[in-house]
Order: sequence, then C-alpha cells, then structure tokens
Amino acid sequence: MITKILVNSLGIFALGYLLDGIKVNNYWTALGTAVLLAIVNAFIKPIVVFFTLPLTIVTLGLFLLVINALMLLLVAALVDGLKIKSFWWAVLFSVLLSLLNVIFF
Repeated sequence: MITKILVNSLGIFALGYLLDGIKVNNYWTALGTAVLLAIVNAFIKPIVVFFTLPLTIVTLGLFLLVINALMLLLVAALVDGLKIKSFWWAVLFSVLLSLLNVIFF
C-alpha cells in the first residue's frame, strides 16, 4: 500500500507538470494528495458507487469515470496546493492516473 501511494504521488506530481489544467505546488503536496485520495477511495467512493449503481449499469460502467473525477475534485478542494481547472481536466487526470496504476500494479 505504501508503494502504491508513492507511485501515485509520483504520478500526480508528473501529471501536474505535464497537464496545463492541473497545478501541483511541490512533491509534498502530491504525496498528501495521494494519501488523501487513498482515504477518499477507501471510504467515500464505495458509498457513492453503491448509490449510483443503476446509473453505472445503464452507462455500462462509463459513469465510473465521472465518479473518479468527482473524487479528484473533492480531494483538490481539500488539499491547498492542488488545483484542477475544470471537470474535464479532472476526467483526463483520473484516466491517466488509472492508466499509471494499471502499468505499475
């Protein structure tokens, strides 16, 4: 789990550098974002997924992209050094971060 958080923090920091719509102040902000994202994904995301299950089934799972983006926007609202310009930047950020997780795990 610690390895996953460290890889996510490196991914968050790198994507913040590469994407214009994502701003990450420094690596410590990326590490805090990764920790908070892990907590949000462990406790809040399952509840949201449960209540939106019919919509997720109707959209054949594509609504999970929206849920992931909303979780990132929630974390960005809580972390001071992370700025996401719009919902669509959050969608792109979540897709790229998910791809990074697939590659490394």
